[in-house]
Amino acid sequence: MSAIIIDGKANAQKIKNEVAIEVKEFEKARGRKPTLAVALIGNNSASEVYVKNKEMACSEVGINSVTHKLGNNASKEESLALIDNLNNDKDIDGILVQLPLPSHLNELEITNAVLPSKDVDGFTMLNAGKLSAGSDCLLPCTPSGCIELVKSTNQSIEGKHAVIVGRSNIVGKPLAQMLLKENATVTICHSRTKNLSDITRQADILIAAIGKKEFITGDMIKFGAIVIDVGINRFEGKLYGDVEFETAKKVAAYITPVPGGVGPMTIAMLLKNTIKSASGVLSSSLLPDGVLSPA
Repeated sequence: MSAIIIDGKANAQKIKNEVAIEVKEFEKARGRKPTLAVALIGNNSASEVYVKNKEMACSEVGINSVTHKLGNNASKEESLALIDNLNNDKDIDGILVQLPLPSHLNELEITNAVLPSKDVDGFTMLNAGKLSAGSDCLLPCTPSGCIELVKSTNQSIEGKHAVIVGRSNIVGKPLAQMLLKENATVTICHSRTKNLSDITRQADILIAAIGKKEFITGDMIKFGAIVIDVGINRFEGKLYGDVEFETAKKVAAYITPVPGGVGPMTIAMLLKNTIKSASGVLSSSLLPDGVLSPA
């Protein structure tokens, strides 16, 4: 047996094609293109590459993108002022704070300053809470991309045992909420989990999101499982996932590669969130202090 490779690039392109149609409809109705603003705080070469990739993806589907840069020494006040200006700019539809931030800045404080209706990363506390409550919101891009990849196999999620290895606020926790919404039975494993292999071998759907090169090996995977590899680990100039691909593909029924799996889907879901934000479908969402978000 050799697993069917889940093509993240092809699935992402399908979503981008759909977004491009929505963008044209938006532009026809509003007389302008939707706009995504990126706050790039600090001098991080990897972040600059990621932002360039996002700018290219925006251009591909017809979304305007603007990048606002602050240096490594940017203060909390400067960072919050930038976000406040973007929040109040009616021509900005989505705001993304590129992570990581310089170490002297509190990521939670900065990202939570973004207006929830423009929070295309889905990182604010309000959007996280709405996700947990099952309400409509802007979903975190990587977890929602993972759900789309699982669905692309045409295998039902309902009733399946999904095991997530990793409990981050960016992937593990929100992904668990999304899988619960799809009626999966969900287990979250982490660095303190005992007998990890015993649990991962029970997974019909196994998602690895821990940031450790080839940590999940073939003998940790249930025969016929769907394996989603979120990890991106650079080693000696090459990219590796959290899953040991060569041994895993001999056991799994479906598997995502690294690169070319979850990565392209993350950007595609960002574009989807941007047009959703621009379209104003979340305009009735209550913000902190009882303020209604602008259309």
